[in-house]
Amino acid sequence: MKITLILQIIVSVVLIVLVTLQSKESSLGSSFSSVTQSGFHTKRGPEKALYLFTIIIGTLFVILSILNILLLR
Repeated sequence: MKITLILQIIVSVVLIVLVTLQSKESSLGSSFSSVTQSGFHTKRGPEKALYLFTIIIGTLFVILSILNILLLR
């Protein structure tokens, strides 16, 4: 049980960093491109990899949270 709590803390810190990096990139990209003002933006390269990695880490966080709840019973 203790290892799942430690893993959840580590995953949560990584998730916070990934979300923060995404918000910085979107504000930086919107200042250089008029395409994002219309609402259409295609993620490519590192931006897409960061986006997919954030989804994977978020899913892992939810799974660890459910696992911790079940183990505490």
